[in-house]
Amino acid sequence: MDFKFSNNQVELYESAYRFAFNVLDPNAHSRLSQQTVNIDLWKQAAAYGFVRGPVSSTFGGLEMGALDTALMIEALGRGSRDIGLSFSLCAHLCACVIPLYRFGSSELKAKYLEPLVTGSLIAANAATEPDAGSDIYNMKSTAQPCNGGYVLNGNKVFITNAPIADLFIAYAKTNPDHGFMGVSAFLIEKSTPGLSVGEVRPKDCLSNCPWSEVTFQDLFIPQSQLIGKPGAGGAIFHDSMIWEKGCLSALFIGAMERLLETTLAYAKQRRQFGKAIGQFQSVSNRIIDMKLRLEQCRLMLYRACWRHDQGLEAEADIAMSKLLISEYAVQSGLDAIQTFGGAAMDQELGLVRHLLNMIPSRTFSGTNDIQREIVARKLGLRGTAL
Repeated sequence: MDFKFSNNQVELYESAYRFAFNVLDPNAHSRLSQQTVNIDLWKQAAAYGFVRGPVSSTFGGLEMGALDTALMIEALGRGSRDIGLSFSLCAHLCACVIPLYRFGSSELKAKYLEPLVTGSLIAANAATEPDAGSDIYNMKSTAQPCNGGYVLNGNKVFITNAPIADLFIAYAKTNPDHGFMGVSAFLIEKSTPGLSVGEVRPKDCLSNCPWSEVTFQDLFIPQSQLIGKPGAGGAIFHDSMIWEKGCLSALFIGAMERLLETTLAYAKQRRQFGKAIGQFQSVSNRIIDMKLRLEQCRLMLYRACWRHDQGLEAEADIAMSKLLISEYAVQSGLDAIQTFGGAAMDQELGLVRHLLNMIPSRTFSGTNDIQREIVARKLGLRGTAL
């Protein structure tokens, strides 16, 4: 196996890191304290390329595979402390842009893709419901066929980007008796009568990545706004979650590297008992563990993305890498706090906020328990698919 990145991949990473550090990181502390998303910065980051990923150049995309997309997102996580803004961008790309590109009709792509990949439009994925999170196909939302389209009714919760979104990819049952095969996906403009977005719900983590409820009440959807075929929504959602688990997880790898760099620098300059604290074995061991976790996460994710790009079965690899990254990101956050001691409580330093921002890595695209179930199914330990 060749572990060397090409010159193009190195330049991709370094350029993305420079943009994130120079454009998105300044004043991040102030934005995080205010718990607000900066739409201007969001659009600048989108225009730069963070939401272009695998989309064809015909629509303004970069035609990248999963590995290159992950590398770019990793650089974003390392370069900017504003993980909420970065998470918002990644949710837009992985859960909205990619499924539209991969499954949308030529008419839908011609109308919406270029504005989405250049940042003119912001999208939200409306799937989760009060009783349908990990058990997503237990959703209660329905889209009843009618003359010329469908009538959608339902309530979605915890919808990332909903308060700032121009478009929604919504999932609803068009044939409730068919389970996975009875779900369809639709592209809906925010101005559509019958769509209402709730108030922004405050969060303790990713506090400036906005989310809210979305309600559909007797909302008419033209047949032309259907993504894929009727009943294909389950497969579309499943495919988008594979991209999200793989590429969005890279954001947390980048954040882990930034944290390691910060902690290592502190351990070298902070002195106690006449020497730098990094010379104490208990401290150096923690930092070494942080480094080991970072490199293990990289190897797992890069291999999973490489397998996906080669057309090989990669679902279990992606689930395992997402599981490993989310567990290790939280543990490294705790180790950094232990190393900084009382100084870690300083709000401007942001270590506690960093730790809180790592916690969602355990929950997006299915909890870690769900990732273990996916691997168990691949190992033949389960008889039913998730």
